Amino acid sequence: MAKGALEKHVRKERFKAIKTELKEALLEENGEDYMTENKEFISKYYNKLKKEVIREMVMSEKVRLDGRGLADVRHIWTEVNYLPSTHGSAIFTRGETQALTTLTLGVKTDSLMIDTALKNGYDNFILHYNFPAFSVGETKPMRGPGRREVGHANLAGRALRKVLPEKNPYTLRIVSDILESNGSSSMATVCAGSMALMDAGVKIKAPISGIAMGLISDGDRNAVLTDILGDEDALGDMDFKVTGTANGITAVQMDIKVDGLPYEVLIQALEQAKDGRLHILGEMNKTLAEPREDYKSHAPRIVEMIIDKSFIGAVIGPGGKVIQEIQAETETKINIEEVGDTGVINIASNNKDAIDAAMARINKITFKPEMGGEYDAVVDSVKPYGVFVNFSGASGLVHVSELSYSRIENVEDELKEGDKMRIKVMGIDQKTGKLRLSRKALMEKPEGYVERPRRDDRGGRDDRRGGRDDRRGGRDDRRGGGGGGYRR
Repeated sequence: MAKGALEKHVRKERFKAIKTELKEALLEENGEDYMTENKEFISKYYNKLKKEVIREMVMSEKVRLDGRGLADVRHIWTEVNYLPSTHGSAIFTRGETQALTTLTLGVKTDSLMIDTALKNGYDNFILHYNFPAFSVGETKPMRGPGRREVGHANLAGRALRKVLPEKNPYTLRIVSDILESNGSSSMATVCAGSMALMDAGVKIKAPISGIAMGLISDGDRNAVLTDILGDEDALGDMDFKVTGTANGITAVQMDIKVDGLPYEVLIQALEQAKDGRLHILGEMNKTLAEPREDYKSHAPRIVEMIIDKSFIGAVIGPGGKVIQEIQAETETKINIEEVGDTGVINIASNNKDAIDAAMARINKITFKPEMGGEYDAVVDSVKPYGVFVNFSGASGLVHVSELSYSRIENVEDELKEGDKMRIKVMGIDQKTGKLRLSRKALMEKPEGYVERPRRDDRGGRDDRRGGRDDRRGGRDDRRGGGGGGYRR
């Protein structure tokens, strides 16, 4: 075993034993009164001497507390899909630091509301960092987030945010639970967070890792440490965290206890950090090198629809009635956002059939018949002059003259409510939106058939009987109008 290569708890016990021996020796030499009067001084100077001895050992012998060289990274173990019921999960262990990270895919209504003096809006990326007392062998009440939780979550969040996909329909929530800590748990969160994102199938730009660098210096000699321990952070002169992909840095944070840092030392720290990050990325890639091809089967699916801006109100309905009914009946979550001249609709569910049902309902509301379009229609009502049909959310009249190439004396003998037919849109009034529909246009024309000109082609009105819109009833002349109708 290399010199000083002891685990954290073993080192603590050894240091404790040395301090106990010191106290026993002083007690035997000076008596109880001396120990009582100088109790605080004994501990103070013991800790000061311990720090000086360790710092000298690192600078002169290039050996660290756990026996590593200055640029060595601790042993790394990783695993993904550690919690199969989550949308994404990963566990990252480096030495005696371990982070268990989970990812939840949410919809836009799950986004975080931000209301501060400098920013107001919503954020679709949330990272929570939990540092329970048991991770460092302590017992204390579990209260709200403190300085460590807020600061480390901010750093890890800034690092991961840089590699998120530009177009992301989900609200992403990462929760990192530190199960054991002995230095740079925030960097373990970055590594585990990157792997959890890939495990969930989120198409991040590139995997990302992080490493904490340290420095021990007496002004003349400088020892730059890679992947520092908790004790090295306490007795060292610098805590320099660097995160990034194989192509570059995404976030940095530095805490220094000296007045300044020579440029050459900073360059050395960055170079060592790069080597360390790439080494960690290599170990992570052995488990998972790129995002999964698809989301997990139990993860929510989000389908995006683009509709005309004018239909947004119809989809929402009065007081949100329509959209609430669709969500309740299909068991989906629907979000509508106005973007320019369009409405962007996101439909989320972990059931494909439910998404298809919601899309069908919305398509029915936002349907716009096209000139020359062919549709399956259902007879809604039968009149002496034709039939009114519904198709894809629209409705209109198929005049008796457009039902067949042969003459129909009584429409009720030919068709009844609920009958299905295939119709074609022959004309659309650009002002009123009325449709001219035909069934016979999709039938085979009889040999020798001669099309009689329509009255409107000769300057007449659609009313084949010479009538006009029923101005007395305030509605389309359903007794003889041939122009049809279109309503949503």
